[in-house]
Amino acid sequence: MKSLRRSHLAVLALVLVAVALIAWAGDRWARGRANAAADTSAVQIARTHAALLNSELQKFRLLPLVLIEYPDVAGALDGNAGSRAALDRTLELLASRTDAADIYVIGPDGVTVAASNWRKPTSFVGQNYGFRPYFRDAMRDGSAELFALGTVSRRPGLYLARRVDRGGSPLGVVVVKVEFDSVESAWGRASGASFVTDANGVILVTSLPDWRFHTIGGVDPAVIAAARRTLQYGGNPPLPAPIRLAMPRATSTSGARERFRVAAEPAPIAGGRLYHISPLDVPLAAARTQALLLGLGTLVVLGGIAIIVLRSGEKQRLQREAREALEREVERRTAELRDANAQLIIESKERAEADQRYRNAREELAQASRLGTLGQVTAGVAHEINQPVAAIRTFAESGATLIDRGAGDTARQNFAHIVELADRIGRITAELRGFARKRTRSGGAATVASVLEGVMILIGERARGIVTIGVPAEVSRLTLKGDRVRIEQILVNLLQNALDAIANQPGGKVFIDAAAMEDMVELSVEDTGPGIDAAIGDSLFTPFTTSKPGGLGLGLAIARDIAREFGGDLRHVPLAGGTRFTLKLPTA
Repeated sequence: MKSLRRSHLAVLALVLVAVALIAWAGDRWARGRANAAADTSAVQIARTHAALLNSELQKFRLLPLVLIEYPDVAGALDGNAGSRAALDRTLELLASRTDAADIYVIGPDGVTVAASNWRKPTSFVGQNYGFRPYFRDAMRDGSAELFALGTVSRRPGLYLARRVDRGGSPLGVVVVKVEFDSVESAWGRASGASFVTDANGVILVTSLPDWRFHTIGGVDPAVIAAARRTLQYGGNPPLPAPIRLAMPRATSTSGARERFRVAAEPAPIAGGRLYHISPLDVPLAAARTQALLLGLGTLVVLGGIAIIVLRSGEKQRLQREAREALEREVERRTAELRDANAQLIIESKERAEADQRYRNAREELAQASRLGTLGQVTAGVAHEINQPVAAIRTFAESGATLIDRGAGDTARQNFAHIVELADRIGRITAELRGFARKRTRSGGAATVASVLEGVMILIGERARGIVTIGVPAEVSRLTLKGDRVRIEQILVNLLQNALDAIANQPGGKVFIDAAAMEDMVELSVEDTGPGIDAAIGDSLFTPFTTSKPGGLGLGLAIARDIAREFGGDLRHVPLAGGTRFTLKLPTA
């Protein structure tokens, strides 16, 4: 009987310990789950709100660029009364159609000469904004942006300023004011709060209007003094916002000690950051409810196990036997998994070997294609070499005669010409040797100019008078990422195809041009030939697809593989007449 009581007491002690551990673990789990849920919500909403703000600003940032070219702007700044009247009406119409808060033009003395609100009592016409930083910065640098409180409208907004130049002299500044009421309203419909701060930590755009022009941190007194002079934040210095940020946590400093999770994203305002604070109390309450249910379930299970242990030793034996059977099953399945893993390793090794064989075969095929192309361009290169060889012979023969006559200076000039011609032959043969050499690496770099120079040397006489290169100088100096010879192989293939397409066409032409796009260069080869049959247009880059009699149909497939290996691409652009291929390659 005493032994039974001791067992009961031991079980009760274990239950109490289990309850304490479950409560502690449940609280930790609930806090972690609530933090994760609030963090996910904050990040998603912050990204959505940043995208909405960026979209709103994109449509307005182009407006000043268009307006500075408008003739009435220059006329109004030159003092033409008719231009000013017409410009007022134009700006009024633009503001209503674009939802811009205000659009106005400021003269070089800081006085507004035309405005979209010219009919209103709060018209900006005649107002002096020379003290505003956006005016001074735009006159100095050409453009400026500033978020500030309107001195007349008393409404906050982002001022986008662009200088108007004529004949190299500044005439004035075009300003577009953007207000974010619709953006803030959309933000306000989401849970939590969103706001954008400038480089000084002052809140500009916010779903909580009471927080505007408050700060989330200390502000330099010099910045406050400058803001007072320019009335950027109004007449009062920024006050601390009722929240304390310690990323990714935030705590309310007003009365109730609410807790939040914070996410931050870059904002499309100079030096700006977008913050979204997501309340923690709701997900924490939900997580604690889940933890409580899980804890109760665990206690029920533990209580059932305790009752089973106390009442049935036989069941313990059965459980022990079941555990041993389970362990045996685990061992058996582990052995099966081990065998399966060994088989997978073997298959993986075989696949890697097959992939290596494929890569080697593809490189051999590319080398074969390059050598085949080399055979086609040899005739043109031979013609290129014959001319300097003939000239060398002539200079050498005349040089000997000049020496006999005592004309040493003239003979030296002949020998200098011979050296230059020998260098030219060396460059041509070097291109042929480099083009024929087998390459296996995808590294290296080459300028656009050097690649085109090598290609034209390889094509030689066949391209003379037919191929026109229209590459801007700034693009020709760009460096392409990739092996020069393999890039030349792509362009030689495209040029050979273009020359074949116009071979029987009198007056046929081939054009090469290039353009830079961010970190890429796009080279294009276009001919005036009959074009490509639409029946094979979708399968041009499939091996063994060709429209040329006797062609293998491998050149374009190999060329695109090389381009993609360097991180670029090769595409066919359908034309009404002729054929155009575009080669995109990254810059180094």
